[in-house]
Amino acid sequence: MVEYAGRRDPRFVRTHRGGSLDEARHRLLVGWAADCAEHVLPLFTAKYPEDDRPRRAIEVARAWSRGEATVGEARAAAYSAHVAARGASDAVASQVARAAGHAVATAHMADHELGAAFFAIKAVRLAAPISEAIAAGARECQWQRARLPDAIRELVLSDEERRNEKLGSVFTC
Repeated sequence: MVEYAGRRDPRFVRTHRGGSLDEARHRLLVGWAADCAEHVLPLFTAKYPEDDRPRRAIEVARAWSRGEATVGEARAAAYSAHVAARGASDAVASQVARAAGHAVATAHMADHELGAAFFAIKAVRLAAPISEAIAAGARECQWQRARLPDAIRELVLSDEERRNEKLGSVFTC
């Protein structure tokens, strides 16, 4: 048995690397992160209908969660989605592309799962009128939580609680 000695939360490190995350829950994390990114994807495609990099990243995330894509393919798709984010002049679309990039990056590093949720909430907040931004973000957070599979619910919610202050309290919903 390998003992994990790194700095990451061992709950998000796979068992074969000494953490406590098994393959089944890792695949659920990636699927849930893809759900979060896909929910806001129309905010990207409305501005950049010809750019398929965020959509493709979500597709690769879903394929990985089914065992049909490699970690290398996931890393390449994450990189492409983040390039799309950097190239987007629209702030909302940029956040959506970041959500997609983090969703697929969760296949490589499971603790990216909150990145997908975080950037999806940021996108929704930015897309809403200023007076409704916080409420819109809270609704998105509630939507995300409603889709959490039971097998990873406690893990994700405890990670949100642990990192909420660092991430601007977006997970207060």
